Amino acid sequence: MGKFVIRSTEKGSRFNLVASNGQVIATSQTYKSLASCKGGIASVQACAPVASVEDQTKEDWTATKCPKFQIYLDKAGEFRFRLLAKNGQNIAASEGYTKLPSCLNGIESVRKNCVDATVEREDA
Repeated sequence: MGKFVIRSTEKGSRFNLVASNGQVIATSQTYKSLASCKGGIASVQACAPVASVEDQTKEDWTATKCPKFQIYLDKAGEFRFRLLAKNGQNIAASEGYTKLPSCLNGIESVRKNCVDATVEREDA
């Protein structure tokens, strides 16, 4: 089972979704309030299990409706994904992966680990 770890920053709060093996599999934006951060967690839990996958690394990719995971290539040529909520807002993003199958495994790990994840606070 995964866990969401909320960390306070100078500008607000953000969360990491951490898999049962301790690896960070998704990170949020910085939210201005703790309540908004917790709302982001709830949105990940609601959207990730039903989100489609839009692979923008394919030459003939087609846009899909939100919620969705978008797979894209970053400036370093690594595969990344971001989870977009029903309203199109980015609610979580991944690290870079050197291979597409690893990125797809990251998406499946988010789907699996977010549903029953605990929520913890980690103050910096």
